[in-house]
Amino acid sequence: APQVFYFAPQRLWYLVYQTGNASYSTNPDISNPNGWTAPKHFYSGMPQIIRDNIGDGYWVDMWVICDSANCHLFSSDDNGHLYRSQTSVANFPNGMSQPVIAMQDANKNRLFEASNVYRVGDRYLLLIEAIGGDGRRWFRSWTSTSIAGPWQALAAEENNPFARHNNVTFSGTAWSRDISHGELIRSGNDQTLPISPCNLRFLYQGLDPNAGGEYNSLPWRLGLITQTNSTC
Repeated sequence: APQVFYFAPQRLWYLVYQTGNASYSTNPDISNPNGWTAPKHFYSGMPQIIRDNIGDGYWVDMWVICDSANCHLFSSDDNGHLYRSQTSVANFPNGMSQPVIAMQDANKNRLFEASNVYRVGDRYLLLIEAIGGDGRRWFRSWTSTSIAGPWQALAAEENNPFARHNNVTFSGTAWSRDISHGELIRSGNDQTLPISPCNLRFLYQGLDPNAGGEYNSLPWRLGLITQTNSTC
């Protein structure tokens, strides 16, 4: 579940991903696939608060976003918890604090994984993947004036989703009923992760509705959702 952004203060590209830890590699030239460093870790091991709350879940889907002062690291546990750590922009990627629970839900399927956070003007947009009552993947959304929260629900229910099969129209045959792990197309590539509120586009993974079997063997494929109700 990789994330890529350009960390302007260091003039380095960062690739953030999961290895059983929260890991990253850097590259001064994103056009050079051989330029990535060996994995390094944000933490010495799984933080205690995650050990205490993960249950039968998995520590997954790390995501970094920075404001003018701090860089924040989000992650999920597939057990209803969203975690957040932070360090200063000057110290990044070192010195990441012990995580706090940024959001939780007793129903783990409503707050499952694949968190994304973006800057929209002077506000922030949080997306999290959920598993619906029909077993299909979809995305919920929240907004805040601070990356640290608190977060207010925006489109966060199955009958009012950010992205779900009930608010997406396919051109041609509907080849997926799952709107799973994805990212918004940004308006810039630096560590502040800016997006424009106009004509949002969301790159996601979808799935043949008739497919089944073990998760890692499912025939996921990419799709692009384009907003059609922009007020801009």
